[in-house]
Amino acid sequence: MANSIKSAQFLMESRLADAARGSADDCLELGVAYSCGTGGLGIDLIEAHKWFNLAALNGSEEGQTMRAEIAEEMTAREIAEAQRQARAWIAATQLRAA
Repeated sequence: MANSIKSAQFLMESRLADAARGSADDCLELGVAYSCGTGGLGIDLIEAHKWFNLAALNGSEEGQTMRAEIAEEMTAREIAEAQRQARAWIAATQLRAA
């Protein structure tokens, strides 16, 4: 169990910095991790949708496809929350870059 927690922490740390710089691939990988529970992460469709949305906004067609697929399993309220979180991420990363 401790190894899976370390794997999840490594995944998050290694991907978040690149995602903050607008890496569509890293956003996509984070979306996959949250949608599948990769590396010991709990499945979280709101987080997954947020990352797929960010990947799509950075030009990833696969991000668009994955976002649409998981949206079918989510309520309108969950989708709205994921979109709110994506907007907050964009605003926070733009402030750090400034």
